[in-house]
Amino acid sequence: MCGLCGCDHPREHKHEHWTQPGAAPAGDAHEQCRLQVELDLFSQNNRYAKTNRDDFERRNLLVLNLVSSPGSGKTALLVETLRQQPAEWPVAVIEGDQQTHQDADRIRATGAEAVQINTGTLCHLDAHMIGHAMEQLPDLHNGVLYIENVGNLVCPAGFDLGEAAKVVILSVTEGDDKPLKYPDMFHAAQLMVLNKIDLLPYVDFDVTACIEYARRINPDIEVIQLSARSGEGMVSWLGWLEQRQRGQLQARIEQLETELQTLKAQL
Repeated sequence: MCGLCGCDHPREHKHEHWTQPGAAPAGDAHEQCRLQVELDLFSQNNRYAKTNRDDFERRNLLVLNLVSSPGSGKTALLVETLRQQPAEWPVAVIEGDQQTHQDADRIRATGAEAVQINTGTLCHLDAHMIGHAMEQLPDLHNGVLYIENVGNLVCPAGFDLGEAAKVVILSVTEGDDKPLKYPDMFHAAQLMVLNKIDLLPYVDFDVTACIEYARRINPDIEVIQLSARSGEGMVSWLGWLEQRQRGQLQARIEQLETELQTLKAQL
């Protein structure tokens, strides 16, 4: 029996009952099972992501999915961001790690609310996890929610969490060709943050080439260069956050005005 779909077939059996458009051509039955499971997984995740997105829009909550390799300085940047951003912004963080609560503890030390998700063997957060984590957070109307994903430039690229934008953080201590090696992530991101630029004099990293590679993959990607340690570039980062929040607020106002006009027309 196949461990994926439960069908009683040997490996050479053809899965002729899976012939929907877009499916893989008939071949190894277990491979067809695996592909079907993956399709179902993404479909289910997208349904949860839509539910999250609708909830975020009702709250006018700016949600950012922070993604990177391990060691990029993602948590350090987030801690410094929480310390410097306007105090009137309601803010919370959902922390994703395979193990430990250390990053959530660092976030809480800033005074921000944080929920830790330990994924165990999983290399990414999914939309269902985010929905459950939101139940543990206070009301965040008109605020900002940061989701710090598991350190990985592969898996998180394909999972929509309901966020407004993915922000990929790349440190100059990594290779400047990372955008070419992990194109799905840079294609999915709206912003690339080049972190640890205070270390540029000591590392072999071509900033111009890195940006060109990223825009070769995603011509619309924005780029901010900064150092969470020295503070250089933090003003640009905080300005980008404020611009995104204001833009989302304006979009929400316009949406409500349209809905109001529609209701009036129906009366």
